[in-house]
Amino acid sequence: MIPYGRQNITADDVAAVTEVLRSDFLTQGPAVPRFEAALAAYCGAPHATALNSATSALHVACLALGLKPGGRLWTSPNTFVASANCARYCGAHVDFVDIDRATGNLDPQKLEDKLKRARRRPDIVVPVHFAGRPCDMAALGTLSAKYGFRMIEDASHAVGARYADGRVVGDGARSAVTVFSFHPVKIITTGEGGMALTRESALHASMQRLRTHGITRDPADMTVTPPGPWYYEQVELGYNYRMTDLQAALGCAQLARLDTLLARRRALVRRYDGLLADLPVHRPVPDDASAWHLYVVRVKGGKARRASVYRKMREAGIGVNVHYIPVHLQPYYKALGFRAGQFPEAEAWYDAAITLPLYPDLSDAQQDDVAAALRNAL
Repeated sequence: MIPYGRQNITADDVAAVTEVLRSDFLTQGPAVPRFEAALAAYCGAPHATALNSATSALHVACLALGLKPGGRLWTSPNTFVASANCARYCGAHVDFVDIDRATGNLDPQKLEDKLKRARRRPDIVVPVHFAGRPCDMAALGTLSAKYGFRMIEDASHAVGARYADGRVVGDGARSAVTVFSFHPVKIITTGEGGMALTRESALHASMQRLRTHGITRDPADMTVTPPGPWYYEQVELGYNYRMTDLQAALGCAQLARLDTLLARRRALVRRYDGLLADLPVHRPVPDDASAWHLYVVRVKGGKARRASVYRKMREAGIGVNVHYIPVHLQPYYKALGFRAGQFPEAEAWYDAAITLPLYPDLSDAQQDDVAAALRNAL
């Protein structure tokens, strides 16, 4: 089976992890701040907090921004459930903004229309850079300033991507926090892991505490003068969301060849564009600045035909997937009052979408097999 995504592991990755195994630190040692500093420098952000998952990063970002029970968070329905769940962890309300069907990303015009109608506007908006293609952050930034909400970029798919103006995703010019994922199918991996980048030192300090039980060792944050160097205080309710040195060492090694990994993904995308040009599918809009985590085609002819194509490709040994079942259609969110028909563009996307294999180790011959299987299934 050719999977839809797969990690790329080299001898240098193995050596980096082995070095940590032979060191004095396996959990929180020097590799974690080294990985934080390296990714922050790559993205042009002053501060980074490494965590055990992007879900944890979204959660602590919400907490650091003060999202409380009764608060409001809006996000895209075309995403993994974590983009919405982070608000529910805080006891806040969730709502969704429909997508631009050309890109799969949250539609700024639909957001503004919803903001104008809303009796209560959101405290936080979470735009999701679907498939590695950045949202229109210039338009969203204008709305953020006009309507007074903060933004957390869910850039789980978009490590190494660039905005329309050429800046690297994660620099934080238009959002409070940017979150990355390092799951094995993502652009680079730490096994499991995430990172939260910000320009704001107070947010950074808060997220650093929240990932470690809400504990501080900084005398400036303590309620008493510390009686000795052993002393620490829990100043808020935090979590055990830390990344280990083993993961961070792998992340550093992967980050060192990020540009090479991106170049291969983009080359494969260009090949797909040519191989599929005459097929009855909607191909992704070309975008050389995308990180291309996913290559999603939309099958013409309705959801029954998509289901048939999916089944035939799986039978042919092609591990296609579907991204995403709209979050508002999940039973948990339907129990909160959401229903089919509320976000028609996301629902139409889901009914047609098939994610084709895309990862750096996918060979040209394997890609030819994927294209042939899609042609036969259609």
